[in-house]
Amino acid sequence: MKTEKIILNQEKDVTLTTYLQDCGGEFANIPARPAILVLPGGGYDFCSDREAEPIALTYLHAGYQAFILRYSRMENKKWPAPLLDYEEAITLIRDRAEEWGVIPDKIAVIGFSAGGHLAASAATMSVNRPNAAILVYAVLDEESAKEWNETAPDTVAAVDEKTCPCFLAASRTDSMVPADNTIRFTQALFDHDVSFESHVYSYAPHGFSLGNSTVQNPLAKYTPRVGRWVEESIGWLKEVFGDFGQGAMTEPFFGHYALRTHDDHLSLESTVGQVLATEKGRELFASFMGAQQGVNAGDAHISQSVLSRFKIAELIGFAGLSEEALKSLETQLKAIKV
Repeated sequence: MKTEKIILNQEKDVTLTTYLQDCGGEFANIPARPAILVLPGGGYDFCSDREAEPIALTYLHAGYQAFILRYSRMENKKWPAPLLDYEEAITLIRDRAEEWGVIPDKIAVIGFSAGGHLAASAATMSVNRPNAAILVYAVLDEESAKEWNETAPDTVAAVDEKTCPCFLAASRTDSMVPADNTIRFTQALFDHDVSFESHVYSYAPHGFSLGNSTVQNPLAKYTPRVGRWVEESIGWLKEVFGDFGQGAMTEPFFGHYALRTHDDHLSLESTVGQVLATEKGRELFASFMGAQQGVNAGDAHISQSVLSRFKIAELIGFAGLSEEALKSLETQLKAIKV
Protein backbone atom coordinates (compact mmCIF):
# COMPACT_ATOMS: atom_id res chain seq x y z
CA MET A 1 0.00 0.00 0.00
CA LYS A 2 1.19 3.50 -0.82
CA THR A 3 0.06 6.40 1.33
CA GLU A 4 0.65 10.11 0.94
CA LYS A 5 -0.65 13.19 2.72
CA ILE A 6 -1.32 16.01 0.27
CA ILE A 7 -1.80 19.52 1.63
CA LEU A 8 -4.62 21.24 -0.24
CA ASN A 9 -4.68 24.33 1.96
CA GLN A 10 -1.91 24.95 4.50
CA GLU A 11 -3.68 27.82 6.26
CA LYS A 12 -6.96 25.94 6.73
CA ASP A 13 -5.28 22.57 7.40
CA VAL A 14 -7.16 20.94 4.53
CA THR A 15 -5.51 17.67 3.50
CA LEU A 16 -6.13 14.68 1.24
CA THR A 17 -4.55 11.41 2.37
CA THR A 18 -4.21 8.60 -0.16
CA TYR A 19 -4.30 4.85 0.50
CA LEU A 20 -3.39 3.14 -2.76
CA GLN A 21 -2.91 -0.53 -3.55
CA ASP A 22 -1.31 -2.11 -6.59
CA CYS A 23 -3.00 -2.75 -9.89
CA GLY A 24 -1.73 -5.24 -12.45
CA GLY A 25 1.14 -7.59 -11.62
CA GLU A 26 -0.22 -10.10 -9.14
CA PHE A 27 -3.58 -8.35 -9.62
CA ALA A 28 -3.48 -8.99 -13.36
CA ASN A 29 -7.25 -8.92 -13.66
CA ILE A 30 -7.43 -5.44 -12.08
CA PRO A 31 -5.85 -2.71 -14.24
CA ALA A 32 -7.57 -0.01 -12.15
CA ARG A 33 -9.86 0.13 -9.13
CA PRO A 34 -12.98 1.97 -8.02
CA ALA A 35 -12.32 4.52 -5.29
CA ILE A 36 -13.92 5.92 -2.16
CA LEU A 37 -13.46 9.40 -0.70
CA VAL A 38 -13.99 9.44 3.08
CA LEU A 39 -15.43 12.56 4.76
CA PRO A 40 -15.26 12.14 8.56
CA GLY A 41 -17.81 13.74 10.86
CA GLY A 42 -17.20 16.15 13.70
CA GLY A 43 -19.87 18.84 13.58
CA TYR A 44 -17.79 20.92 11.16
CA ASP A 45 -15.49 21.63 14.15
CA PHE A 46 -13.07 18.70 13.71
CA CYS A 47 -12.64 15.54 11.64
CA SER A 48 -13.19 12.40 13.70
CA ASP A 49 -10.38 9.84 13.58
CA ARG A 50 -12.92 7.08 14.26
CA GLU A 51 -14.54 7.91 10.93
CA ALA A 52 -11.32 8.29 9.00
CA GLU A 53 -8.64 5.56 8.80
CA PRO A 54 -10.85 2.71 10.11
CA ILE A 55 -13.30 3.47 7.31
CA ALA A 56 -10.68 3.96 4.59
CA LEU A 57 -8.94 0.69 5.47
CA THR A 58 -12.24 -1.21 5.46
CA TYR A 59 -12.94 -0.22 1.87
CA LEU A 60 -9.28 -0.70 0.94
CA HIS A 61 -9.72 -4.30 2.10
CA ALA A 62 -12.73 -4.54 -0.24
CA GLY A 63 -10.49 -3.63 -3.17
CA TYR A 64 -11.00 0.12 -3.38
CA GLN A 65 -8.45 2.89 -3.60
CA ALA A 66 -9.23 5.03 -0.57
CA PHE A 67 -8.84 8.72 0.21
CA ILE A 68 -9.55 10.78 3.33
CA LEU A 69 -10.40 14.45 3.03
CA ARG A 70 -9.96 16.60 6.12
CA TYR A 71 -11.95 19.60 4.99
CA SER A 72 -12.41 23.18 6.26
CA ARG A 73 -13.75 23.32 9.81
CA MET A 74 -14.11 25.55 12.89
CA GLU A 75 -13.67 29.21 11.87
CA ASN A 76 -13.17 28.11 8.25
CA LYS A 77 -16.41 26.15 7.93
CA LYS A 78 -18.50 28.92 6.36
CA TRP A 79 -20.23 27.63 3.26
CA PRO A 80 -19.22 26.88 0.53
CA ALA A 81 -15.64 26.35 1.81
CA PRO A 82 -16.12 22.64 2.73
CA LEU A 83 -17.79 21.91 -0.61
CA LEU A 84 -14.96 23.66 -2.48
CA ASP A 85 -12.52 21.41 -0.60
CA TYR A 86 -14.47 18.40 -1.84
CA GLU A 87 -14.45 19.78 -5.40
CA GLU A 88 -10.67 20.19 -5.29
CA ALA A 89 -10.16 16.71 -3.85
CA ILE A 90 -12.31 14.78 -6.32
CA THR A 91 -10.97 16.81 -9.25
CA LEU A 92 -7.44 15.87 -8.18
CA ILE A 93 -8.40 12.19 -7.88
CA ARG A 94 -9.92 12.17 -11.36
CA ASP A 95 -7.02 14.13 -12.85
CA ARG A 96 -4.52 11.64 -11.42
CA ALA A 97 -6.71 8.57 -11.95
CA GLU A 98 -4.26 6.83 -14.26
CA GLU A 99 -1.33 7.43 -11.91
CA TRP A 100 -3.29 6.32 -8.85
CA GLY A 101 -4.99 3.31 -10.46
CA VAL A 102 -8.50 4.75 -10.15
CA ILE A 103 -11.47 4.22 -12.46
CA PRO A 104 -12.57 7.87 -12.78
CA ASP A 105 -16.29 7.18 -13.25
CA LYS A 106 -16.49 4.77 -10.29
CA ILE A 107 -15.74 7.04 -7.34
CA ALA A 108 -17.98 6.95 -4.28
CA VAL A 109 -18.05 9.45 -1.45
CA ILE A 110 -18.83 8.37 2.12
CA GLY A 111 -19.65 10.79 4.90
CA PHE A 112 -20.60 10.60 8.57
CA SER A 113 -22.69 13.12 10.50
CA ALA A 114 -21.48 16.57 9.34
CA GLY A 115 -19.24 14.76 6.85
CA GLY A 116 -22.44 13.07 5.68
CA HIS A 117 -23.88 16.52 5.06
CA LEU A 118 -20.84 17.36 2.94
CA ALA A 119 -21.16 14.03 1.09
CA ALA A 120 -24.86 14.70 0.45
CA SER A 121 -23.99 18.20 -0.77
CA ALA A 122 -21.46 16.65 -3.15
CA ALA A 123 -24.14 14.24 -4.40
CA THR A 124 -26.77 16.93 -4.94
CA MET A 125 -25.13 20.25 -5.77
CA SER A 126 -21.43 19.92 -6.62
CA VAL A 127 -19.95 20.63 -10.05
CA ASN A 128 -17.86 17.43 -10.01
CA ARG A 129 -20.28 14.92 -8.55
CA PRO A 130 -19.41 11.48 -7.21
CA ASN A 131 -20.78 8.38 -8.90
CA ALA A 132 -22.33 7.10 -5.66
CA ALA A 133 -22.74 8.36 -2.09
CA ILE A 134 -22.87 6.56 1.26
CA LEU A 135 -24.49 8.67 3.99
CA VAL A 136 -24.11 7.39 7.56
CA TYR A 137 -26.12 9.07 10.37
CA ALA A 138 -25.84 12.11 8.12
CA VAL A 139 -26.98 15.67 8.76
CA LEU A 140 -29.28 16.26 5.81
CA ASP A 141 -32.27 18.54 6.34
CA GLU A 142 -32.17 22.30 6.83
CA GLU A 143 -33.01 22.34 10.54
CA SER A 144 -30.29 19.86 11.48
CA ALA A 145 -27.74 21.44 9.15
CA LYS A 146 -28.17 24.88 10.72
CA GLU A 147 -27.59 23.41 14.20
CA TRP A 148 -24.06 22.42 13.23
CA ASN A 149 -23.18 25.03 10.63
CA GLU A 150 -25.53 27.98 10.25
CA THR A 151 -24.33 28.56 6.69
CA ALA A 152 -24.88 24.94 5.57
CA PRO A 153 -27.54 24.22 2.90
CA ASP A 154 -30.55 21.90 3.00
CA THR A 155 -29.53 18.81 1.03
CA VAL A 156 -32.99 17.22 1.12
CA ALA A 157 -34.39 20.12 -0.88
CA ALA A 158 -31.44 19.85 -3.29
CA VAL A 159 -32.16 16.25 -4.36
CA ASP A 160 -32.99 16.08 -8.06
CA GLU A 161 -32.71 13.65 -10.96
CA LYS A 162 -28.97 14.34 -11.25
CA THR A 163 -28.34 13.13 -7.68
CA CYS A 164 -26.15 10.02 -7.75
CA PRO A 165 -27.33 6.68 -6.32
CA CYS A 166 -27.17 6.73 -2.52
CA PHE A 167 -26.84 4.28 0.36
CA LEU A 168 -28.04 5.50 3.77
CA ALA A 169 -27.68 4.17 7.33
CA ALA A 170 -28.90 5.66 10.60
CA SER A 171 -30.22 4.77 14.04
CA ARG A 172 -33.79 5.32 15.26
CA THR A 173 -32.46 6.37 18.67
CA ASP A 174 -29.86 8.87 17.46
CA SER A 175 -30.38 11.93 19.68
CA MET A 176 -27.84 14.18 17.95
CA VAL A 177 -28.97 13.76 14.34
CA PRO A 178 -32.57 12.49 14.24
CA ALA A 179 -33.29 9.60 11.89
CA ASP A 180 -35.87 11.68 10.04
CA ASN A 181 -32.92 13.26 8.22
CA THR A 182 -32.32 9.90 6.58
CA ILE A 183 -36.02 9.24 6.09
CA ARG A 184 -36.67 12.60 4.39
CA PHE A 185 -33.64 12.25 2.13
CA THR A 186 -34.73 8.73 1.21
CA GLN A 187 -38.21 10.00 0.32
CA ALA A 188 -36.67 12.70 -1.88
CA LEU A 189 -34.60 10.07 -3.71
CA PHE A 190 -37.74 7.97 -4.20
CA ASP A 191 -39.67 10.97 -5.52
CA HIS A 192 -36.95 11.66 -8.11
CA ASP A 193 -36.56 7.98 -9.11
CA VAL A 194 -32.90 7.88 -7.99
CA SER A 195 -31.61 4.44 -7.04
CA PHE A 196 -31.02 3.99 -3.31
CA GLU A 197 -30.82 1.61 -0.36
CA SER A 198 -31.71 2.88 3.11
CA HIS A 199 -31.39 1.35 6.61
CA VAL A 200 -32.65 2.75 9.91
CA TYR A 201 -31.49 0.43 12.69
CA SER A 202 -33.49 -0.07 15.86
CA TYR A 203 -31.07 1.46 18.39
CA ALA A 204 -27.54 2.84 18.53
CA PRO A 205 -25.99 6.10 19.66
CA HIS A 206 -24.82 8.76 17.25
CA GLY A 207 -21.36 8.13 15.86
CA PHE A 208 -21.47 4.32 15.82
CA SER A 209 -18.94 4.24 12.95
CA LEU A 210 -18.14 0.59 12.11
CA GLY A 211 -20.52 -0.47 14.88
CA ASN A 212 -18.08 -2.69 16.76
CA SER A 213 -15.78 -2.54 19.77
CA THR A 214 -12.79 -1.32 17.76
CA VAL A 215 -14.36 2.11 17.44
CA GLN A 216 -17.33 2.10 19.81
CA ASN A 217 -17.44 2.57 23.57
CA PRO A 218 -18.20 -0.92 24.97
CA LEU A 219 -20.62 0.66 27.46
CA ALA A 220 -22.73 2.14 24.66
CA LYS A 221 -26.03 0.44 23.94
CA TYR A 222 -26.36 -0.50 20.32
CA THR A 223 -27.80 -3.37 18.33
CA PRO A 224 -25.02 -5.66 17.09
CA ARG A 225 -26.71 -5.54 13.69
CA VAL A 226 -25.85 -1.86 13.22
CA GLY A 227 -22.38 -2.76 11.93
CA ARG A 228 -23.93 -4.65 9.04
CA TRP A 229 -24.20 -1.39 7.10
CA VAL A 230 -20.51 -1.80 6.18
CA GLU A 231 -20.95 -5.16 4.44
CA GLU A 232 -24.27 -4.04 2.98
CA SER A 233 -22.76 -0.85 1.53
CA ILE A 234 -19.89 -2.78 -0.07
CA GLY A 235 -22.39 -5.19 -1.60
CA TRP A 236 -24.49 -2.27 -2.78
CA LEU A 237 -21.47 -0.64 -4.42
CA LYS A 238 -20.86 -3.86 -6.34
CA GLU A 239 -24.39 -3.56 -7.68
CA VAL A 240 -23.85 0.10 -8.62
CA PHE A 241 -20.29 -0.13 -10.01
CA GLY A 242 -20.00 -3.81 -10.88
CA ASP A 243 -17.53 -6.27 -9.35
CA PHE A 244 -13.96 -7.10 -10.28
CA GLY A 245 -13.85 -9.16 -13.45
CA GLN A 246 -11.26 -10.26 -15.98
CA GLY A 247 -9.49 -7.05 -16.92
CA ALA A 248 -12.55 -4.85 -16.34
CA MET A 249 -15.40 -4.33 -13.90
CA THR A 250 -18.51 -6.41 -14.55
CA GLU A 251 -21.70 -4.68 -15.65
CA PRO A 252 -23.64 -2.89 -12.87
CA PHE A 253 -26.76 -4.68 -11.66
CA PHE A 254 -28.82 -1.48 -11.79
CA GLY A 255 -28.39 2.05 -13.02
CA HIS A 256 -28.76 5.62 -11.84
CA TYR A 257 -32.54 5.45 -11.85
CA ALA A 258 -34.83 2.90 -10.25
CA LEU A 259 -37.09 2.93 -13.31
CA ARG A 260 -36.19 3.38 -16.98
CA THR A 261 -38.30 6.53 -17.25
CA HIS A 262 -35.36 8.57 -18.54
CA ASP A 263 -34.49 6.49 -21.62
CA ASP A 264 -35.51 7.59 -25.10
CA HIS A 265 -36.81 4.10 -25.92
CA LEU A 266 -38.68 1.25 -24.28
CA SER A 267 -37.02 -1.88 -22.92
CA LEU A 268 -37.70 -4.89 -20.72
CA GLU A 269 -36.97 -2.56 -17.78
CA SER A 270 -39.82 -0.23 -18.78
CA THR A 271 -43.04 -0.46 -16.78
CA VAL A 272 -46.31 -1.63 -18.23
CA GLY A 273 -47.60 1.92 -17.76
CA GLN A 274 -44.74 3.32 -19.84
CA VAL A 275 -45.35 0.78 -22.59
CA LEU A 276 -49.09 1.47 -22.66
CA ALA A 277 -48.42 5.21 -22.92
CA THR A 278 -47.36 4.81 -26.58
CA GLU A 279 -49.49 3.54 -29.46
CA LYS A 280 -46.85 1.10 -30.71
CA GLY A 281 -46.25 -0.03 -27.14
CA ARG A 282 -49.96 -0.75 -26.66
CA GLU A 283 -50.02 -2.79 -29.86
CA LEU A 284 -46.96 -4.80 -28.86
CA PHE A 285 -48.30 -5.36 -25.34
CA ALA A 286 -51.67 -6.53 -26.64
CA SER A 287 -49.93 -8.94 -29.00
CA PHE A 288 -47.70 -10.22 -26.23
CA MET A 289 -50.57 -10.68 -23.77
CA GLY A 290 -52.62 -12.47 -26.38
CA ALA A 291 -49.81 -14.92 -27.08
CA GLN A 292 -48.99 -15.55 -23.42
CA GLN A 293 -52.05 -17.02 -21.75
CA GLY A 294 -50.06 -17.60 -18.57
CA VAL A 295 -49.87 -13.88 -17.97
CA ASN A 296 -53.30 -12.82 -16.86
CA ALA A 297 -53.68 -9.93 -14.47
CA GLY A 298 -57.31 -10.82 -13.78
CA ASP A 299 -56.47 -14.36 -12.74
CA ALA A 300 -53.72 -13.06 -10.48
CA HIS A 301 -56.15 -10.55 -8.93
CA ILE A 302 -53.83 -7.65 -9.84
CA SER A 303 -55.51 -4.30 -10.32
CA GLN A 304 -54.71 -2.22 -13.39
CA SER A 305 -53.03 0.45 -11.26
CA VAL A 306 -50.72 -2.14 -9.71
CA LEU A 307 -50.11 -3.84 -13.05
CA SER A 308 -49.03 -0.50 -14.57
CA ARG A 309 -46.10 -0.37 -12.10
CA PHE A 310 -44.77 -3.81 -13.07
CA LYS A 311 -41.67 -3.85 -15.21
CA ILE A 312 -42.07 -5.84 -18.40
CA ALA A 313 -39.17 -8.00 -17.21
CA GLU A 314 -41.12 -8.82 -14.04
CA LEU A 315 -44.30 -9.55 -15.92
CA ILE A 316 -42.71 -11.95 -18.38
CA GLY A 317 -41.20 -13.83 -15.45
CA PHE A 318 -44.63 -15.45 -15.13
CA ALA A 319 -44.67 -16.44 -18.80
CA GLY A 320 -41.55 -18.57 -19.04
CA LEU A 321 -40.41 -17.12 -22.37
CA SER A 322 -37.59 -18.81 -24.24
CA GLU A 323 -34.31 -16.92 -24.56
CA GLU A 324 -34.98 -16.40 -28.25
CA ALA A 325 -38.46 -14.96 -27.60
CA LEU A 326 -37.05 -12.75 -24.87
CA LYS A 327 -34.42 -11.27 -27.19
CA SER A 328 -37.07 -10.69 -29.85
CA LEU A 329 -39.32 -8.84 -27.41
CA GLU A 330 -36.40 -6.72 -26.18
CA THR A 331 -35.52 -5.78 -29.78
CA GLN A 332 -39.11 -4.79 -30.52
CA LEU A 333 -39.37 -2.70 -27.36
CA LYS A 334 -36.09 -0.86 -28.00
CA ALA A 335 -37.35 0.09 -31.46
CA ILE A 336 -40.16 2.11 -29.86
CA LYS A 337 -39.15 5.70 -29.06
CA VAL A 338 -40.73 7.60 -26.18
